[in-house]
Amino acid sequence: MSDSLERLYQAVLAARNLDPAISRTARLFQRGPAKMAKKLAEEAIEVVIDAVNGDTDAVVRESADLLYNLTVLWAAAGVKPEDVWREMARREEMLGIAEKLPKSTAKPPKAIADEAAAKALSKAVTPPAVRRRIVALEGRSLRKRH
Repeated sequence: MSDSLERLYQAVLAARNLDPAISRTARLFQRGPAKMAKKLAEEAIEVVIDAVNGDTDAVVRESADLLYNLTVLWAAAGVKPEDVWREMARREEMLGIAEKLPKSTAKPPKAIADEAAAKALSKAVTPPAVRRRIVALEGRSLRKRH
């Protein structure tokens, strides 16, 4: 499967600069990441609906569309298939291939360190009065009041 996705990824890269009038891929690149993300979300919803309805053939077709749109978004974001495979291998070592990492461990240690550094920097350059207001807002309940 990874060979098929790699070929798809290479084809997407090759098509990104074609004439948008004749290439769906070029048209998506022309419209930008927001449109790409919308198309990806639409395909994911279609897969879900078809799965719930028990339409296996439609799940197969829509899954292919989903993978196409995911690959387009990867290409636009500068993500290569091997980046994803590397992350999957990392997760497999931690929990096994059939498990999803809990949210608390999903970020690699570097991302956690980067977030801590960004938070420290923010505190260093943000005036105390503003910091208190932000902290107060973060602690507020976001539930609707009746």
